[in-house]
Amino acid sequence: MERNDLYQFSNSFRANSSSRWRDSGGYNVFSKSQREQENEDEEDLKWAAIERLPSVRKGLVTTSDGKMANVDITKLGPEQRKHLMDRLIKHAEKDNESFLLKVRERLDRQEILLSAVSLADLVGIEIPKLEVRFEHLKVKAEAYIGSRALPSFFNFFINYLESILYGLHLLSSRKKHLSILRDVSGIIRPCRMTLLLGPPSSGKTTLLLALAGKLDRDLEFSGRVTYNGHEMDDFVPQRTAAYIGQHDVHIPEMTVRETIAFSARCQGVGPRFEMLAELSKREKAANITPDPDIDVFMKATSVAGKETSVLTDYILKILGLEICADTMVGNELIRGVSGGQKKRVTTGEMLAGPAKLLLMDEISTGLDSSTTYQIVKSLRQFVHILNGTAFISLLQPAPETYDLFDDIILLSDGHIVYQGPREHVLEFFESIGFKCPTRKGVADFLQE
Repeated sequence: MERNDLYQFSNSFRANSSSRWRDSGGYNVFSKSQREQENEDEEDLKWAAIERLPSVRKGLVTTSDGKMANVDITKLGPEQRKHLMDRLIKHAEKDNESFLLKVRERLDRQEILLSAVSLADLVGIEIPKLEVRFEHLKVKAEAYIGSRALPSFFNFFINYLESILYGLHLLSSRKKHLSILRDVSGIIRPCRMTLLLGPPSSGKTTLLLALAGKLDRDLEFSGRVTYNGHEMDDFVPQRTAAYIGQHDVHIPEMTVRETIAFSARCQGVGPRFEMLAELSKREKAANITPDPDIDVFMKATSVAGKETSVLTDYILKILGLEICADTMVGNELIRGVSGGQKKRVTTGEMLAGPAKLLLMDEISTGLDSSTTYQIVKSLRQFVHILNGTAFISLLQPAPETYDLFDDIILLSDGHIVYQGPREHVLEFFESIGFKCPTRKGVADFLQE
């Protein structure tokens, strides 16, 4: 039963209960004192105030005949969702930015309400930001090198025997100490796109895992990582940061749409529900009517449950996965989507959650330059407009994709060689004697 229906039922129940104790002449059998009457009036005022509260489960949806209908957003059908997305984003390349700007405009809108004492009340809600700092990070590992590192039966038997003897202190370890990150420090700023560059085996994946709190326990880790000044032990970083790895791990029997929808339900909606509830109350008090389509989209993506399929449709559209939405993901034994589409599914799984920090490790593997550019452009719009934070590792990005980033972090052999604005990177290397050739891309020059 909906909230408004429940309140109407309660009011009618109170009215019917009161009428039962009246005789045919209209006189009340049990007379009430003045205090009881005041308490009843106060209770009625409370119920009336509750009934005026904005509902986050109702929205105005345009029907097939062009009329507006007040419907439950948790029960939107496939056709209604499709019409909604077509009105919001007709072409992902052109309309996504304007759509996000409309969402931001609603959150930032400031309406001045003049009261009896001429005070101003602001309706806008500030979108939270996330800044990540890492200081003196050192990551070391113990591993076999050379032929001993090969996965053979002989090596497995020898390694197992050595581990037993090492545990009994009868033999020293034959593993070698390897330094992956060597005292690195830096800042990942909000509302900015940060590109992580470096040659293979420079420590890019390890740095991303360290910031996401997903390092292997066998690694020796030291240093400090903070999110808005809070240590990693003060909260659960996996609820704030989304790490997108190099390898695509999916359930092959599920379709692309089911995979992203399942990921959205598992991750939840985070603080979006509380923000929308507060925004709706302020708009109600200020007598502001939001855009119906924007209102329905924000409500559908802020209430946990089946309605997250609206967010699923949005992700499928901006990642170009609508054409294969109902195709199984597949694997080596089950025919499914292509390798590039599977990589985009991996990215979409993490975008479906409420994470403010995106840590992406070589998301361009298997993608052509045009698709990579479109995905990075969509991420840039999200970061700049909705105050997100993105730290993305790419292998030899195209010049047009490279120009979408704001900051650059260059790793080499576990050290940070450069960290700063993208516009100043060539000037920095020219000052130390390294000049980029005229016909060479900046990203390729930095990689080498």
